[in-house]
Amino acid sequence: MRRRTDVFSPEKRSEVMRAVKSANTGPEIALRRALCARGLRYRLHGALPGRPDLVFARARSVIFVHGCFWHGHDCPRGRRLPKANAAYWRAKIARNRARDRKALVDLNRLGWRALVLWECELKAIDRAARKAAAWLSRGAT
Repeated sequence: MRRRTDVFSPEKRSEVMRAVKSANTGPEIALRRALCARGLRYRLHGALPGRPDLVFARARSVIFVHGCFWHGHDCPRGRRLPKANAAYWRAKIARNRARDRKALVDLNRLGWRALVLWECELKAIDRAARKAAAWLSRGAT
């Protein structure tokens, strides 16, 4: 089987990859709007382990919005790796997953609860917002 080359030049591929955002992504903004509509208030990108996307300080709870590809979710999008440089991508995503696990452990040690919502879950934004709201209410004291 012949190896397929990248459709972009190295310079263009670099530009495309630089444009990938780590904060204020579409799924994250959709979740924020849905939670705000439910009257839930939060802080953004707190200075806590893993830099959570949403921080609910009074409840000592955080929410991470993970992209399925970048964080290696077990869904069709998360399982699909680029064919070019596959070893690099396997290692990269494994490092991301290890970093995510460490952040969750560190947050727990500091007395924080964490919920991870996946990009694919946010396709049904109302269901994801209900899940987050229910999770937050269970932790309220």
